[in-house]
Amino acid sequence: MLDLGKGRAPIEGACVKTRGNAMSGSDLRVRTATYSTAARHFHWWTVALLLIQVPVGLYMVYRGAATNFDALTNTLYSSHKTLGLVILALVVARLIYRFAHGAPADEPTLEWWQKAASHATHWSLYLLLILVPIVGWLGISFYDAREVFGIATIPALATKNHEAWEVARLVHKSLAYLTVALVAMHIGAAVVLHYFIRKDGVLERMLPWAGRRDRKG
Repeated sequence: MLDLGKGRAPIEGACVKTRGNAMSGSDLRVRTATYSTAARHFHWWTVALLLIQVPVGLYMVYRGAATNFDALTNTLYSSHKTLGLVILALVVARLIYRFAHGAPADEPTLEWWQKAASHATHWSLYLLLILVPIVGWLGISFYDAREVFGIATIPALATKNHEAWEVARLVHKSLAYLTVALVAMHIGAAVVLHYFIRKDGVLERMLPWAGRRDRKG
């Protein structure tokens, strides 16, 4: 691992790995620019929270309908609201960090259209991870269900309006499903397509210990 500058690269990739790779009798120097430690922490904390948030959201709706909103359902809704605000704050902080520090160079073996698709996916995920909690926040404002755990009240973004709540609920649900689909596609592309099929360095950018499979023979 080679640190550029004083522990910080001109772009967000905190290190650039250079390793030999035998191909057609020649020694190629494969350079993989990885995301910085801070950027990777932002990424994996977001992933961890989403792995909690999505099941909680699905189960709270199911349990609310099955139990006529019992005490546990209320706790699940409070957890969902709280996690939504935490995810929103985390994604905003992550974007600020990215704009301040940039991002590592694209995987050099990708075609231009693959790079374009990758950037479109990333920025779409950023947008959705901001829109979903904001629309949810609007929804609980329209419904006036802003209390969490019986000890705090989330500030309202709008006044009570049942018709607007119906629209916000549908939009929130639709955007959440779209986010899950896009995340699944993102994971599939990184792991299945890039790591196992193409054997390039895309996954290594966010998981440096994974390495490139084209270096592993």
